[in-house]
Amino acid sequence: MTLSRKDSADQMTWQGALLSVQPRIRLTRSFDQRSHTYLGYTLNVRGRVGSEAREFLVGVGQGAHAKHQFQAGTVVSGVALPVPDPRLETVEFYKVSKLKVGLPEAKDATMPPPWCGVPPPLAVYRERGHRRLAARTFQQKCGSCIWGCRMPVEMIIDQWNPSRRRYRTETFCYGPCACSLYQAGPERTVPGRGGMTYTEEDWVDDEATSHRRPEE
Repeated sequence: MTLSRKDSADQMTWQGALLSVQPRIRLTRSFDQRSHTYLGYTLNVRGRVGSEAREFLVGVGQGAHAKHQFQAGTVVSGVALPVPDPRLETVEFYKVSKLKVGLPEAKDATMPPPWCGVPPPLAVYRERGHRRLAARTFQQKCGSCIWGCRMPVEMIIDQWNPSRRRYRTETFCYGPCACSLYQAGPERTVPGRGGMTYTEEDWVDDEATSHRRPEE
């Protein structure tokens, strides 16, 4: 990857231990329509970025994950760029290079949920489909699970005037429908032109996951 002079100046060195690895997916909404962009994976890192010691989120591509098989407990380092538009990302940094990946720490085997280990290919997430997940449940119980996902959402308010857009984040679950930790939270509404709103009801989630058995 060839970087411009500005990008080279903006690069941040980072290192730390992975707290979780989850899919990195962007959701676009246009009233009752929605589509997904599968970007890669989100690494939740506890360590150091630049001169700061803290937790931070790094976005990596499908190829990097296929090669390194990221999972919680692994020590990773590299350099990355700040994302240009935080409204379109839940990670802080992307375009990672100079990756160095250690062996994952040995951990006592625990029964899920949450599900840990190496996340599957993005095609698996696409095939499984998701259900909405309460933001509080994601934060308190599902932030380490490979089936949890916090998505940046871009909403096209008026399809006749696509420049009218709003942004937010939403949390979703790709995990087994019978998960004991799962809480759906309130139904989500999407604004439209002329003050109209669309409410995404439970049947949308039921339809998206209807091909799976409860334990899948």
